[in-house]
Amino acid sequence: MTKSLPTDETIAAIATAVAAGEGGIAIVRISGAAALSACKSIVSVPGSKSWHSHSILYGHVMNEEGTKRIDEVLVMVMKGPRSFTGEDIVEIHCHGGMISVQRVLERVLSHPQIRRAIPGEFSQRAVINGRLNLTQAESISELIHARSNQAAQLAMAGLDGGIQKRIAKLRDILLDQLSELEARVDFEDELPTLDGSQVLKTLTDVQSELKQLINDAFTASLLQQGLKVALIGAPNVGKSSLLNRLSRRERAIVTDLPGTTRDVLESEIVIEGVPITLLDTAGIRATANPIEKLGIAKSQEVLMCADIVLVVFDLSKGWTKQDEALFQQIPKNTSKLLIANKVDIASDPKLTSQISSKNANETYIAFSALTGEGVQDVIDGLLTLCGAHDIQGIEIALNERQRDLAARAASALDRTNTVATQKLPWDFWTIDLREAIQCLGEITGNELTEILLDRIFSRFCIGK
Repeated sequence: MTKSLPTDETIAAIATAVAAGEGGIAIVRISGAAALSACKSIVSVPGSKSWHSHSILYGHVMNEEGTKRIDEVLVMVMKGPRSFTGEDIVEIHCHGGMISVQRVLERVLSHPQIRRAIPGEFSQRAVINGRLNLTQAESISELIHARSNQAAQLAMAGLDGGIQKRIAKLRDILLDQLSELEARVDFEDELPTLDGSQVLKTLTDVQSELKQLINDAFTASLLQQGLKVALIGAPNVGKSSLLNRLSRRERAIVTDLPGTTRDVLESEIVIEGVPITLLDTAGIRATANPIEKLGIAKSQEVLMCADIVLVVFDLSKGWTKQDEALFQQIPKNTSKLLIANKVDIASDPKLTSQISSKNANETYIAFSALTGEGVQDVIDGLLTLCGAHDIQGIEIALNERQRDLAARAASALDRTNTVATQKLPWDFWTIDLREAIQCLGEITGNELTEILLDRIFSRFCIGK
């Protein structure tokens, strides 16, 4: 694998989240040959302490003149190769917030041998220096951005090497088959006859396993990316009340006045391990109020980007022409769930019984914003609609880059089926087989170029 960055340079960056007034401690990470000497020049440590590897020292970061203390710090020393990047690493643990850590970083960067790290550069060096394989490094990013416990667990499975082992095993099988085919291309007369049907079965088995990994990845993406769920309906049908019930807190103001919600309200929740962003929209109706018109326009924009739409209507009034008009505005490929509110006062629950056959081709869930009746049914319907129950058996999950490469490999193996059907010579088989092997190698890091490596790690956080 080609080194894409000059690892003889020493880099530094803030390795922790930075927010005003949040967190008691922040970390500035320095990696490279000059890490230790540079740190010694800016940190004053009392007494005659030894800066040996895997030790922690107490001291102060000093200004350039050495006359003023910038911050009180702990310094952690980790000499290569026993460090995250495989190089000498020094971490300065200073006070949190925004000002202190920025001042410490600026002092570190004032050293002539240190430059600011680019996004993902620490993890990239860890891969280049053999401390991590590529899928492990990507799993670190997945772990950092995990939005639920299950997403974090899948990321840990990748960090433990689960993805690497699975893909490497499939790649080895394909390499074995390629070597057999290439031997027949050059020395077919001197070797035993190769059973093409058996080769094809082996390739089909690998393809099936890749397809399963791809399907699992699509399902597991719910855990990493979450769902955008929009609540729409006519004014005053109970959208905000439903949002509050699902959020289990008063996120939206609820009144008897139609058109109270003028903007899109968001609420982040996690239901059975699935991160969900609830989007409470303004009631869509004809209005002359310019502010309400803006809210309705935003509601219509939300419909275009939502993964699932909860259509809330008043059960006591039944499915009206206005409800039908709203329903028709939802993109056809978007999943929908009908929520019939006010079941506690509906005199005739059968009033909307013809919805499934006449209009929406959907059954509705009876719900009461007042009493909470039917809330669990709404949750169950939502989880069923997004396929969340299928997540439980997934042990590893490919990210988007890995999934796309697995799909290309599976497609290449599918073409070998056509080659076999046409009974073409062995060298035709090897063309698509090599492509599949290359795709899997890009997942594991065996087939990486400098440009591709830079592109992967540019999506990481700075300091990671």
